[in-house]
Amino acid sequence: MSKQEKKDQTQELIKQTARNLFFVQGKFDATTQEIADEAGVNRTLINYYFRSRDNLIQIIFDEAQKVEKEKSEIIQNSDLPFKEKITRFIEGSLETSLQYPYLETYIVSQINKGSCHKKDIEEEHKEQMLKNIQTEMDLGNIEKMEPIQFIFNMISLLVFPSAVRPLFIENMMIDDKEFDRLIADRKDIILNMLFKN
Repeated sequence: MSKQEKKDQTQELIKQTARNLFFVQGKFDATTQEIADEAGVNRTLINYYFRSRDNLIQIIFDEAQKVEKEKSEIIQNSDLPFKEKITRFIEGSLETSLQYPYLETYIVSQINKGSCHKKDIEEEHKEQMLKNIQTEMDLGNIEKMEPIQFIFNMISLLVFPSAVRPLFIENMMIDDKEFDRLIADRKDIILNMLFKN
């Protein structure tokens, strides 16, 4: 293995470990030392490769966002019927919630800190989406409302349970496994609430 390959492997291991601590286990206060211990590397390597803990977290967060954006764009640009596009978007979002249970909680914490992430939807995509929603309402497939309210409903139904995961787990007295099962079961519930047929 070349020196470059070893460097790439070590960087990937550190990123994977940080991703796991933050977005899978919800340990947002994990220190550079804890990340290093979990990855089985020297702490100085994290600073060497990523300059700081915050920079490392920003990188893994940006990467997670990029994957989501790419998945959304594939759906938006497809020729699928509207309901099928929404179904696929919901499936993808729920998959992400199961893969990274604390990602939404992290996003909310970042927004509250004022380090809100960048706009990730183009103006033309937004306009097209609102137009498509209006068409579905005119066809009677969706309750009539301002099209943006449909988006609010969809995102709220998708994101809110995961964004307040620790609160639900504590107050509903359920464990992580049961919470994940409930999240996995949400697809049909959400679709039935959004669409009339």
